[in-house]
Amino acid sequence: MKAFAYRVVKYIGAYAAAMNGVDVICFTAGIGENNSFIRTMITSYLGYLGITIDEEANAKRGEEIEISTQDCKTKVLVIPTNEELAIARETVALL
Repeated sequence: MKAFAYRVVKYIGAYAAAMNGVDVICFTAGIGENNSFIRTMITSYLGYLGITIDEEANAKRGEEIEISTQDCKTKVLVIPTNEELAIARETVALL
């Protein structure tokens, strides 16, 4: 899990550099939406972006929520997805 979190952090860092900073980091889908431990591991590396996590908010599941503290420079969100619905809509569009 440490290796996975580190790899995600490297991607976030690369994109943050390419975009000259970020306003929001969004966790979604399987791991991002459902694993507060991984979100904590990932965001613990991102202090240079002004991120601190509200652990109580981070522990919640199944709802759209901001998990960063109110004083954060970069917001961190968790957005639930419905991947099956997205696949179904794209399939219908092809027919």
